[in-house]
Amino acid sequence: MKGSPTSGSEPVRIGVLGCADIARRRVLPALAADPGSRVVAVASRDGGRAREVADRYDCAAVTGYERLIADPQVEAVYVPLPVALHARWIERALRAGKHVLGEKPLTGDVDSTRRLFGLAASRGLVLAENFMFPRHPLHRRVRELLAAGAIGELRSFTGEFAIPAPPPGDVRYDAALGGGALLDIAVNPLLAACFFLGPELTVCGARLRRHPVHGVDTGGAVLLAAPDGVTAQVVFGMEHAYRAAYELWGSAGRIRVERAYAPPADHCPVIRVERPEGVEELVLHPEDQFLEAVRAFSRAVRQSRLTGETQQTLQTQQTRRTREGLGAERGLRERHQERALTVARLVAEVRAADKAASSAAQHPVPSWDDPRGAL
Repeated sequence: MKGSPTSGSEPVRIGVLGCADIARRRVLPALAADPGSRVVAVASRDGGRAREVADRYDCAAVTGYERLIADPQVEAVYVPLPVALHARWIERALRAGKHVLGEKPLTGDVDSTRRLFGLAASRGLVLAENFMFPRHPLHRRVRELLAAGAIGELRSFTGEFAIPAPPPGDVRYDAALGGGALLDIAVNPLLAACFFLGPELTVCGARLRRHPVHGVDTGGAVLLAAPDGVTAQVVFGMEHAYRAAYELWGSAGRIRVERAYAPPADHCPVIRVERPEGVEELVLHPEDQFLEAVRAFSRAVRQSRLTGETQQTLQTQQTRRTREGLGAERGLRERHQERALTVARLVAEVRAADKAASSAAQHPVPSWDDPRGAL
């Protein structure tokens, strides 16, 4: 049995709501590797599928999501369901007293996201959005280079993320379940733009390309701007050759990162710094960002439990270690709430900008070569 990294505390007992690809490939192995977590149940609407996944982790297989949420042995729930189902099942888990790690994006709209964080706070529960790439030290190192003036003053950010076409029948082609490239893919470079330019970014323009049969967006481009005038461009898609990169362009050079959003755990990231005097490549140690994300969640849940158990004691005697732990738990809640609301707002702005651009395209302004536009 795995031990806990904190003396006297047991691993957080986690139930997994669904057998999505991201859960099977990356998050379940990370939960199994985290000493602070223990997978105790996996649920699916298909009992056989639940058993197939649960057997790999020596845990209970549950048919139906409600049964897992009602299980008193489950302290926290990981929700990797399609986006359109997130709000419903996250709310049910929170009302059942479970902490929740929701796959990104948490929901498809600002109001639902704000309501869920309010519900979690009112019940003293941890709600976290499972964006993994910000946990990788690669991006903090890039931010340090920017702060040190490695490329002068930042002028623009460009983020690219695209994947090959999913197989027929994939949930990303189902509009009713929140499919499409905007919610599944674009949210990563959009968040990366905020990571470097700040959460006050706003969408200046956007165009989405839609599937002729399924109607979901399969790609697009977004132009954003920060209050200080620094711009960002995000290009994304799900019917492309694979690309996951970003570039920061400054007054004195560029910083380029490839495989930026979902690198394998054994990948050694490379930061390419281009300046007039030459090119420098900084090679970093590999890091499992999925493991770091679930570790942060399990630590926050343990500290939340500590809050309830020692509230009266803390009023009279607070140790430095406890204060730091509680501060970390509150900090995670605040960071996740701000980040989730920012991403949800940007998604709404992208959709609005695309709608406005589509409407304008249907009523083109006459060109100078068009006799109808002649003065």
